[in-house]
Amino acid sequence: MIHLVIPGEVSQQLQRMAKAAVGSNLVKIIKTANNLPNLQNKQILFAVEIDEVGFNIPLLHIFQELSKRGKHALLGSQGALLVHSAGELYTKSTAASVIFLANQLGCSFMGHPVVEATGSLHNLLTWQKTYQLPLEQISLDLSKRLGKRLMEDHRIQISNPQIAVLHSSYRKSSNTLMLWDMIKKHLSHCHIEELHVQNGTVLDCIGCPYHTCRHFGLQDSCFYGGFMVKEVLPTVENANAVVWICPNYNDSISANLMAVINRLTALYHKIKFYDKSLFAAIVSGNSGSDSLAKQLIDALNINKGFRLPPYFAIMATANDPGSILAVEGIEKDTEHFAYHILEEIKISVSTNL
Repeated sequence: MIHLVIPGEVSQQLQRMAKAAVGSNLVKIIKTANNLPNLQNKQILFAVEIDEVGFNIPLLHIFQELSKRGKHALLGSQGALLVHSAGELYTKSTAASVIFLANQLGCSFMGHPVVEATGSLHNLLTWQKTYQLPLEQISLDLSKRLGKRLMEDHRIQISNPQIAVLHSSYRKSSNTLMLWDMIKKHLSHCHIEELHVQNGTVLDCIGCPYHTCRHFGLQDSCFYGGFMVKEVLPTVENANAVVWICPNYNDSISANLMAVINRLTALYHKIKFYDKSLFAAIVSGNSGSDSLAKQLIDALNINKGFRLPPYFAIMATANDPGSILAVEGIEKDTEHFAYHILEEIKISVSTNL
């Protein structure tokens, strides 16, 4: 059964997309925050109509009600999204926000969990180059495929998990690396490949044409070559989970790590990332850890297709060097997060679709 969360006034476009996604499956429709059923251990399809200023107030009321049930209100559930806007904005930012909120309540998301449709449907023009169909038909076909994947994803056992860790910080001063070190000591029996992306080692993507990028990717390479090709791409390819160590730089991911994310497109043309789990350790000097978490969701879960486990990020606030060690409960939190990583990647989600 699919639990279809479709609050507020809904356009005909979104109604058609939801119908295509649900298909012949049994459906329980949720329109308001009143009398919400138990949403643990469910397949949940969020169908979100965005108003003229980028909000869906009834959906926020649903999340407010769920939050009252505690941080495990969606534990064991898997989610996917359909998002429609009357204009050209807000679909991607709304998707990242909804996924973040649900993930904080225990919901996981398969890779590529979103079908978005802007008012003109011009966000689907790239798909049209491949499928040569009317844009509306493409939106329905993608929605149908999303619903099928939501119902058919299955869990596989992993006996010897491989963990890739990417960072661009220095241990002497980095609270974020100190946070990771506290996590890592509880993962001593795992195979961990830790890569330091130093300044100048990874040039940012220059936006090669699709066929050029794909050509290099299928040869395990990239236009630039270097550290990215020799170290990062094979490490990510072999990993069951990738942990991103992200200090908050002006409410965004560091330039070095963002360059890595952009350059992953070469590998993306070669393999799917559906069986690779995304985790993050995020430290902000003042506030804004959720901003970085949403950036990672947007870039790596929605766009690149990494699986997003529940509670994918551990987030903390620490300013002065070493002050992370004084955060209340941090030892217990890092131990719990380490065991959570193990639990999620030893029984991971995969799909052949």
